[in-house]
Amino acid sequence: MRRFGLISVPYLWLLALFLVPFLIVLKIALSDYTLAIPPYTPTLDLSQGWSGVTDWWAGLDMENFWFLASDDLYWKAYLSSLKIALISTLLTLMVGYPIAYGMARAPDEWRPTLMMLVILPFWTSFLIRVYAWKAILSNEGLLNQLLMYIGIIQEPLVILNTNLAVYIGIVYTYLPFMVLPIYAALDRLDASLLEAAEDLGCSRLSAFWLITMPLSKQGIIAGSFLVFIPAMGEFVIPALLGGSKTLMIGKVLWEEFFSNRDWPVASAVAVILLLLLIIPIVLFQRNEEKHREASR
Repeated sequence: MRRFGLISVPYLWLLALFLVPFLIVLKIALSDYTLAIPPYTPTLDLSQGWSGVTDWWAGLDMENFWFLASDDLYWKAYLSSLKIALISTLLTLMVGYPIAYGMARAPDEWRPTLMMLVILPFWTSFLIRVYAWKAILSNEGLLNQLLMYIGIIQEPLVILNTNLAVYIGIVYTYLPFMVLPIYAALDRLDASLLEAAEDLGCSRLSAFWLITMPLSKQGIIAGSFLVFIPAMGEFVIPALLGGSKTLMIGKVLWEEFFSNRDWPVASAVAVILLLLLIIPIVLFQRNEEKHREASR
């Protein structure tokens, strides 16, 4: 009973905060749009007994999902979000791995300070940090002013309201989520393995690729998923930094909910997005299980 009670707590938590809301959204996705609040039909009328349940069930359909498949706006938004999330994850890995490696190789007395510097941006509001990048990347922003003052450029670069600004915002925002798992993996690395490799004739670069990189694979995978999953459904960064030309499914979802007020179509968009994100989560869990079994 103690074991059952301990295990039941997280399952009840997932049931209340994930499965039940997901079923509600799925039900709305299978409904039809009407001018009412909430704007969907059919409604479940338990006062009619079993006939009310059967009528409600018969009124559900897949029309909204067929509509998403027929309109190229939605699948283009999914593909664009996938491309931006993948590129952003790769860029974040390229920036975050050297930072994590430097933290792991730093003296012990410096590591708490470096750790604090990595998580320091979280002490400020996420929205304020994104707005700050608007001031930096605009035509009259700090970046263009600095480049023109140095003499690298003669006229301001158009960075704001482009995909480049979205990449910069995502990399900056989610960089700690990449650095911390990789640092945790590198911090557990046995330094004697590198010394043994160098004694056997490996150069530092060869030892890095043959030992450090494979042993930090779990941190890379964890950090990549922690960046890719939220970047896939990101809304604030593309809306503020990307402008109207940046097509991401998070912006489409917001417009369907709050501008068009088409809750069934918006719910169908959210359900498909969730299913797309479940795939990498399941792959990550299977990879973790294989890693734990191999380490036993």
